Amino acid sequence: MSENLIQISEEEWRSRLSTEQFRVLRKKGTEAPFSGKYNDFYEKGIYSCAGCGQDLFSSSTKYDAGTGWPSFWEAISEDNIERIPDYSLGMKRIEVICSRCGGHLGHVFDDGPAPTGEHFCIDSISLNINPE
Repeated sequence: MSENLIQISEEEWRSRLSTEQFRVLRKKGTEAPFSGKYNDFYEKGIYSCAGCGQDLFSSSTKYDAGTGWPSFWEAISEDNIERIPDYSLGMKRIEVICSRCGGHLGHVFDDGPAPTGEHFCIDSISLNINPE
């Protein structure tokens, strides 16, 4: 994990985040498909971590993958995310977390569009947008 990881107690996270944000960001949950506020949202801006505010994704890399979660083909910077092997649910996936606070964001797959071929499938509840 990143050297700059924010160290906050579980109690402090519970006080800072909504119940659903805590479940997803801190306990690696997921929101129901097609339920998140950013799934069909296409205004210009920078998506940041709902836990700590670190910039994560640009609206210029957002696309409709039809999965029910916001999808991006690239992170703003590889330094702002971490990729962690995830073997839960009986399959191999790559979890994506915020490098600053360790918050669970979603997963990345190799079925995305050019130019990266990557598909970051991210929970809306893990994000905030800073409009351009």
